[in-house]
Amino acid sequence: MRANITEYMDIFVHVVESGSFIRAAEQLQMHRPAVSKAVQQLEEELGVKLLHRTTRRLSLTSEGEAFYQRAKALLGEMADLMATYSSTQSVSGSLRLDFPLTLAHSLLIPALDEFRERYPDIEIILTSSDRRIDLIAEGIDCVVRLGELEDSSFIARRIGEVAMITCAAPSYIAKYGTPLTLDDLAQHKAVNFFSDRSREVMAWKFVVNGEIIAKRVGSALRVDNSDIFLTSGLAGLGLIQGVESALRPHIKSGGLVPVLPEYACAPKAVSVLYPDKRNLAPRVRVFIDWFSEIFSH
Repeated sequence: MRANITEYMDIFVHVVESGSFIRAAEQLQMHRPAVSKAVQQLEEELGVKLLHRTTRRLSLTSEGEAFYQRAKALLGEMADLMATYSSTQSVSGSLRLDFPLTLAHSLLIPALDEFRERYPDIEIILTSSDRRIDLIAEGIDCVVRLGELEDSSFIARRIGEVAMITCAAPSYIAKYGTPLTLDDLAQHKAVNFFSDRSREVMAWKFVVNGEIIAKRVGSALRVDNSDIFLTSGLAGLGLIQGVESALRPHIKSGGLVPVLPEYACAPKAVSVLYPDKRNLAPRVRVFIDWFSEIFSH
């Protein structure tokens, strides 16, 4: 095997994750023809075609998909090994994250500058949505999830929980009044969040005498996006129950008013998921440890 096969593998992984020879060349600070040549030489070395190339897009062959997964894992192990025995090597590389919109807005982005100062050689590639994603298919290093987790083949680490709060816009209260008890919720409408998989509306949970009580409030509107959820609540379309840190600025500004304050909402768990602890690259490990610190203070 050629001595520079590891370099070819790294270039190939960059091409796959960037989706472009040009973008990979920019990330690696190489000439585009050199990137293309490296992938071609890798294919010749392996004796298989890894990529389908068209004028518009790149796509992996079945052999290319399998090789990408194993090459990424191997490169991660090599980086981890080198970092373990090198006191001078800084943690570096591209870190692909996926966050729920609510947590990205209220927790990650406000604190991210501190992480960047600590690890300046790590490039963050952040996707943010409220849908469930396939870590392997989308090349994500780790995912942060809010709430109870469904069964998963991935490693899950619960790092803390976030407080929840029930609110309404002043315009909603002026039109429909304020619920005073949990039973009063039957006379009100809510902006409800639903699961992108089951399409089921998520129940509101309260802590009463040490027990968790689940309530399903009738929907004025059902949404599957945190930004639309918040905008709808601010527009007075219904009561909302959401992450307290995300709603706090709107409570301070008067855009939202807490309701049912004597009924504490049950907090929601925050967890990190990643494919395999054995192949956890240093850049992923330091991020998970850093994000866990946010919940330990």
